[in-house]
Amino acid sequence: ADLVDRDRAKAGVKKGSFYYFFKSKSDLAVAALEKLWTDDWKPRLDREFSPAVEPLARMTNYLESLYARHTERFQKQGKVLGCPIGSVGSEVSTQEPEVSEKIREIGARKQRYYESAIRDAMAEGSIAQGDAKQKAQTFLFLIQGALSEARIANNPELLRNLPATALSMLGAKSVPAPAAAE
Repeated sequence: ADLVDRDRAKAGVKKGSFYYFFKSKSDLAVAALEKLWTDDWKPRLDREFSPAVEPLARMTNYLESLYARHTERFQKQGKVLGCPIGSVGSEVSTQEPEVSEKIREIGARKQRYYESAIRDAMAEGSIAQGDAKQKAQTFLFLIQGALSEARIANNPELLRNLPATALSMLGAKSVPAPAAAE
């Protein structure tokens, strides 16, 4: 709430104007999260999780791109921002049911991409058989935890070995060696 007030004031938007467009700060947060999904996350996931890409490469490329994006932002801004879903969710989800619902909805959307790649990898025999939905949820939890830890430590290098860690956790038949620090 204080963050929204600060940003609203910084943008020069008067409180009355804000409430003309949004009934509440929660409505603004929900709209912002949906816009992020539509404009950024979904197009990226569509591209990175394309069925035309080999299943393990989908997951590896996605995790490598997370590391690259957070490293780039760290170099520009001097801090790891983490994931908006994780950050907003951990801050307000118990107080703001609408925001909590949107966060769960977007998390479920992401998880479906992961699950599709995992099902395809199991079908081709590149990862161990199992419950694809459960594996996708664990994949999501690993990503959220790693992003949270990177934010807490303000160190994007904690994300460097996500691909090897995730594939090992999923029971991949072949796991790349952890990346060496540059």
